[in-house]
Amino acid sequence: LTEVYKMVALLPGIAAPDVSLRSLQGGPLSLSAALSSSAIVILAFFKVGCPVCQFIFPYLERLHQKHPNVPIWGVSQDDSAATAEFAKTYGSSFPILLDDRLNFSVNYGLTNVPTIFIVGKNGKVGLTSVGFVKADLEEINRQITELTGNKLTPLFSEADDVPALSPG
Repeated sequence: LTEVYKMVALLPGIAAPDVSLRSLQGGPLSLSAALSSSAIVILAFFKVGCPVCQFIFPYLERLHQKHPNVPIWGVSQDDSAATAEFAKTYGSSFPILLDDRLNFSVNYGLTNVPTIFIVGKNGKVGLTSVGFVKADLEEINRQITELTGNKLTPLFSEADDVPALSPG
């Protein structure tokens, strides 16, 4: 089932368009600049009113807390006021970019949110995940751990009681 959803966005191996957007925190952030100093960048496209986005963001924050030196960026399809409230409500301390005109969402082939991409040092998409896919989030955690040389610890605990899949 996840493969059907993955067909609607950029697939692994495709060159990722260079995202250069204003961040909620202030200045612009650029994917190409980030990849000059990081092996990967995680891009998580979302809308503030999306229930699945609301569900997934605390787990993205957990990834950020586990791996603070790996860029994880939220890419909001909403205005700065709504996005700031979302970030506060869901405890997102990682950078949030504003794509309120949807230019980059269109360039990335999005039809659903949340959609998460791992973009590698070579500028190509390494993983695409649409909706909430528990196995994909664990794979992101595994790849980050492998790159950083840290000990792999599961992203989810038994107490989390999360579904394997929730479409966006």
